Amino acid sequence: MTEPARPITIYVDADACPVKAEVYRVAERCALKVYVVSNSAIQIPKSPLIERVLVGSNADAADDWIAERVSRGAIVITADVPLAHRCVRAGADVISPTGRALTDASIGMALATRDLMADLRSAGQVTGGPKPFQPRDRANFLSALDLAVVRLKRDGFGGATGIA
Repeated sequence: MTEPARPITIYVDADACPVKAEVYRVAERCALKVYVVSNSAIQIPKSPLIERVLVGSNADAADDWIAERVSRGAIVITADVPLAHRCVRAGADVISPTGRALTDASIGMALATRDLMADLRSAGQVTGGPKPFQPRDRANFLSALDLAVVRLKRDGFGGATGIA
């Protein structure tokens, strides 16, 4: 008798996440548990697979809640590079809302770029923020999320009920 697949769980750093609706659709289609973690109340669909987690108002409360729970088999959706770094180190798959997968190979460069941009902003050299979110970003995100789910299922992880 084979042991049931370990579940795939999605954690959404939700306060400023523009792809929550896409996560909900993929979660329902693939029967994946989703934790929508935020500092403020966010509307979520009525589904036993989707759970809202309201954390304290501390700036790092959502990051800490997510980072303390992730491991291999988790998918984290975040644009926060330090949170992504913590989650990659824990073995989770991390995807930005624009569809960029953050991995062991890319997280160092992402941290360095973040720090450089912070330095340039504080020196007044850069005054703008990130590029506006585009429809192409949404398509890239869906593709990256589907790839992560397929890869995890191939590695023995399954839906919320443990069914692959």
